[in-house]
Amino acid sequence: MIYLTRRERFSAAHRMYRPDWTDDQNNIVFGKCSNPNWHGHNYILWVTVKGELSPENGFVLNMTTLKEIILSRVIVKLDHRNINTEVDFMSGKIATTENLAVSIWNELEPEITRAGASLHCVKIEETENNTVEYYG
Repeated sequence: MIYLTRRERFSAAHRMYRPDWTDDQNNIVFGKCSNPNWHGHNYILWVTVKGELSPENGFVLNMTTLKEIILSRVIVKLDHRNINTEVDFMSGKIATTENLAVSIWNELEPEITRAGASLHCVKIEETENNTVEYYG
């Protein structure tokens, strides 16, 4: 089994909040991340796929193919966007990095499977101190 990881970056704004709560309730739970005027991060995304080497080409998955899947299914939708209001796959979800990791997994997994590999991990660094990993 070989594991292959691709790193991408994106910048996005978000607000962690529940619309059915008051601003005070949101502040108690989410703190400054619930700023009604949003805030943003420069995220780093790692996508790890796994599989057996192809005897034909020596790849688990062509890196160009993986890059194109990540860019078209995720980065184009997230980069310089508001996660709460502009990202279709985050609609109706609290814009936590945990929810973002699960949603990115759901966007990528079918395409990576069709391309002949298995999605192993989605890892997102929100800040240098906060990272989320999701293994499906």
